[in-house]
Amino acid sequence: MLDIRQIPVLNDNYVYLVRETETGSTAVVDPAVAAPVLAEADRLGWKITHILNTHHHGDHVGGNIEIQSVTGCHIVGPRADRDRIPGIQTEVGDGDVYRFGSAEAQVFDVPGHTRGHIAYWFAADDALFCGDTLFALGCGRVFEGTHPQMWHSLGKLRALPDSARVFCAHEYTQANARFALSVDSANGALKERAARIDAARAKGEPTVPSRLGEEKATNPFLRADDPDLAAALGLTGASAAEVFSEVRTRKDNF
Repeated sequence: MLDIRQIPVLNDNYVYLVRETETGSTAVVDPAVAAPVLAEADRLGWKITHILNTHHHGDHVGGNIEIQSVTGCHIVGPRADRDRIPGIQTEVGDGDVYRFGSAEAQVFDVPGHTRGHIAYWFAADDALFCGDTLFALGCGRVFEGTHPQMWHSLGKLRALPDSARVFCAHEYTQANARFALSVDSANGALKERAARIDAARAKGEPTVPSRLGEEKATNPFLRADDPDLAAALGLTGASAAEVFSEVRTRKDNF
């Protein structure tokens, strides 16, 4: 149902054009800037009808007003952060279902990185747009929430099917892999994945989207309740929230 195009912008951001093929309705997910997004939509012959924002940071909403002024599109964003989303017209939050065209997204509140972060899950297309909550082999810095809150948010996303494609908003994967190996060096699947990531980046290829099943097996931020990871950190018997906090703190200082 969805035709998804990935647009690299700024230093390491990804913006997504998401076209619902039945009606032609087209959403932009987290437009950091306007010009390359408008240019790509024009090249494809797609009319932008919606913007879907995950959170308020400028590299996710910076293109909102210009795109809206050019296209007349409808801006959707987190209810819990409505005062910081430029041009917001529809507010959504945990448990809501948002439809554009014939596409249907389940909305999750996933605070931690920001107070009002949300994610959009298009189950029919195995497509998760998670902004800066979950990255390939990483997670967002905890700026406005707490570590236990972020662990809880990641748990909501981890519960989705292994087949889910994780369309995160940044190309951080190679650096994330280096950190992951520093805390989970015995993980064979992680070692294999890190080698593939290095090869892809050497050829200038993106590492996003990833599959959630692979994230569950290799991303240390999703494995805080794994006894093997706890043991590797010297935290045998600690709670998952404590293990997550240790991993996040180490990453912040890596």
